[in-house]
Amino acid sequence: MGGALLLAKVVFTSLIVGVLPLTAQGEGRVHHYDFILEETNLTRLCESKMVMTVNNNFPGPVIRAQRGDTVFVNVHNQGDYGVTLHWHGVKQPRNPWSDGPVYITQCLIEPSTNFTYEVNFTEEEGTVWWHAHSDWTRATVHGAIVVLPKEGSNYPFPDPDGEEIIVIASWYQGNLNAELAEDLALAEDLPHSVSFLINGEPGDLVPCSKNTTYRWVVEFGKTYLLRIVNAIVDAEAFFAIAGHNLTVVGMDGSYIKPIHTSYIVISPGQTMDILLTTNQTRGLYYMATREYSSEDAAVTGFDHTNCTAILQYDGVHHSFLSTPLFPDNLPMYLDYRAAMNFTNSIRGLDTPDHPITVPRDVSTKMFITVSMNEILCNDTCSSGHEIVTSLTNISWLDRPLDILEAYYWNITGIFSENFPDFPTTFYNFTGDFFPENIRQTFKGTKVKVLDYNETVEIVFQGTNVLSGSVNHPMHMHGYSFYVIGSGYGNFDNETDPLSYNLDDPPKVNTFPVPKNGWLAIRFVAKNPGVWLWHCHLDRHLSWGMDTVFIVKDGDTEETSMRPPPSYMPPCNVSEWGIPPNNLGGLVGKAGDI
Repeated sequence: MGGALLLAKVVFTSLIVGVLPLTAQGEGRVHHYDFILEETNLTRLCESKMVMTVNNNFPGPVIRAQRGDTVFVNVHNQGDYGVTLHWHGVKQPRNPWSDGPVYITQCLIEPSTNFTYEVNFTEEEGTVWWHAHSDWTRATVHGAIVVLPKEGSNYPFPDPDGEEIIVIASWYQGNLNAELAEDLALAEDLPHSVSFLINGEPGDLVPCSKNTTYRWVVEFGKTYLLRIVNAIVDAEAFFAIAGHNLTVVGMDGSYIKPIHTSYIVISPGQTMDILLTTNQTRGLYYMATREYSSEDAAVTGFDHTNCTAILQYDGVHHSFLSTPLFPDNLPMYLDYRAAMNFTNSIRGLDTPDHPITVPRDVSTKMFITVSMNEILCNDTCSSGHEIVTSLTNISWLDRPLDILEAYYWNITGIFSENFPDFPTTFYNFTGDFFPENIRQTFKGTKVKVLDYNETVEIVFQGTNVLSGSVNHPMHMHGYSFYVIGSGYGNFDNETDPLSYNLDDPPKVNTFPVPKNGWLAIRFVAKNPGVWLWHCHLDRHLSWGMDTVFIVKDGDTEETSMRPPPSYMPPCNVSEWGIPPNNLGGLVGKAGDI
């Protein structure tokens, strides 16, 4: 039996609290977790403040399961404000009720209440993660999910001797959610982080942090599986380990062809599985990360922290006077070429146990622009214009009732089903000058409806409106998708499809649209429900760079969305003439709304 399966047996013995009959997915074990959300006093960068954490841990608890298992997470909100949780990279077949994005599939879990999520691991294998999905609470409410191969299966590479989880995050001064709310209300720039963190600590090179730097002790001559999560709120990141090479073997809960590299670039929302062999001189080595900024070089207001942790060989004496080796191969902040060289090398694994099945016959094609825009604002906005973001010139507007419940109970007036397949106007998307009607946009709640089993191809086109072209890491809930192509400049629908990779594209849930370029993806709409699409830079999400796909039911119970659980967090729909209530009690009343 492989080491992965031995590890699984040890882990599951310690995790299982009780076993209930599976109601959703059939085979697999059932695990239970309790997440207590509460305010915790943390000190970073010489400042102490209260932030929300889970079980007083930062990062939060690691969830461990095997492929095929189901996990129930009972979230007890003992904090000061409402929150939701999302299981990033988990398909949740037929079960959008537990997906988590606020005002999309549920309303807030208010203080002094609880809600139990059902998380179904069906196709995922490797590392995914969980995080808050309301305001920017995910800055401190997040954690890794380890999904081991199902019983009787092994990794598609030799079993590692051990594993380590690395969560890269960001740290903000002050009360982040309060500052965010104020900035949004006044149409001002949104908060910027003051440091990055590795497993909750900024490292030796940041003030007041040397004594708390995260350390990982390794044995010489071993191979470790390094599981990396980019939980940063608003930035892509480079990562490297001094003196050591990396072999990337997995991404977003799927396997890829091994990439041998000295560094990685990882977008917020992405996860990577990396093999590391400890074959260097016994000593101390920095694991380091710094921001990759794809903005114009003139933009210098980003986080310049060099965040570090220490890889320490066992038997090596460590004192605070010791200076670990810093990775000289860690790319600099604006190294666009290094970022693209790594990203362009990603290919799907494609083996009999992990086949690639790219849909060939496309039934629905969409062309979606991703843009910075502006709208006229009221007297609270000093400039007269409010910065927003958009998909196909529509800036998403949240409503007081989540889209899923409005859709399920057939409640009208919450959203419209007219998100366009193509822009109404085509222009030089990556140019330098844009007419006023291109700069201006509007807010709306428009969704795209797909029939069950439609084969979908989407081309995301980046634009340079307001000189705001950057990489946009696009994330899809409820699905993974094949990345079949990307390029620079304006997409050409005659010549660019000739370069599509239909043989071994990676299957991922988050992937960047290149700065001033395009990204082409495909997927089959076979997971019925309500699913969010958004840029995983939270600055852009807060400004409206998101939309919703509704996938209709198939012809059988097995291809139809499951009914809601007995309890969902209630929504405040008073502006629709109904007091706050659990909408499950509104059956038969939809016509009154």
